[in-house]
Amino acid sequence: MLIDINSLVRKNIMKLKPYSSARAEFRGTASVFLDANENPYPSLYNRYPDPHQLALKKKIAILKNVKAEQIFLGNGSDEPIDLLIRAFCEPGLDNVLIPTPTYGMYTVSAEINAVEIRTVKLTSEFDIDQLATEGAWNNKTKLLFLCSPNNPTGNLLNKDRIESLLQRFSGLVIIDEAYIDFTDYAGFLPLLNRYNNLVVLQTLSKAWGLAGIRLGMCFSNVEVINVLNKIKPPYNINNLTQKIALESLEEVDRKENWVNEIKIQREFLRKGLDKTKLVIKVFPSDANFLLTKVKNAKAIYERLVAKGIITRDRSNVVLCDNCLRITVGTPVENRILLDELNKA
Repeated sequence: MLIDINSLVRKNIMKLKPYSSARAEFRGTASVFLDANENPYPSLYNRYPDPHQLALKKKIAILKNVKAEQIFLGNGSDEPIDLLIRAFCEPGLDNVLIPTPTYGMYTVSAEINAVEIRTVKLTSEFDIDQLATEGAWNNKTKLLFLCSPNNPTGNLLNKDRIESLLQRFSGLVIIDEAYIDFTDYAGFLPLLNRYNNLVVLQTLSKAWGLAGIRLGMCFSNVEVINVLNKIKPPYNINNLTQKIALESLEEVDRKENWVNEIKIQREFLRKGLDKTKLVIKVFPSDANFLLTKVKNAKAIYERLVAKGIITRDRSNVVLCDNCLRITVGTPVENRILLDELNKA
């Protein structure tokens, strides 16, 4: 099914004339810049960053086997999540559909933008309930958020069910693949040209070890990307972030070594947790964390905090009663955690 993207965009956004920054109007080379009211005296960062992030997008396009025009870069994945809601959902009129449990910022961003949230529970195996999902949307549902591997459960969602939803849903299907590097699966980027209502989110925060620079990647067809570029702040990705990202993306082997080590430690940690008397179940994970059901999550969480070990208590999340989300650490960190849990 081919979706008319323009019919999904809010009318005021369609009419909007975007702000044009001084540096956005210039392409090419020059030696005298008198267009942007910058401080002319040289320092490392006296000039505005490239508002289009052209060099960085070119590098990412090669790595991800997509076109640069299919990429939007944001201040973390949270920025494109917010912009997608702002661009496509009329406050007080449209709604978004969010299977739960999942990443909390989809709900927060929708609430900030006064957009109705429709939820549907995942199955007991934390997978898509296809019939319930299809029954939960209506003609005002503009966006469907899917996180795969899912946070906080760690599992990949069923590919065939996602494709079925892509074929049946008349809005945008946003697949958040923040943890895709820790799987043996290519994800949905290879299907980008098959479905024009597909949006894929990825990040440099996890496998690439760059959480501190806040760079999120959004991939879609050119029409969707143009809408996001239309409403983004003019210089949303600063010079430091662009520079560090470009340098780090040259270190593919380092990233792959980190991923391989995290996978090894994920299995080590899983086996260790399985042997711990406090642990009831360790759920399967395709991410860099393990959702772990324990006997008393609040008490265990607080005991670990007292020892300087920080996990995440997810007990207040649907289907995750008495569950801790435990990030896979270094071998030393994982051993410290297991040793403390085994003291009980």
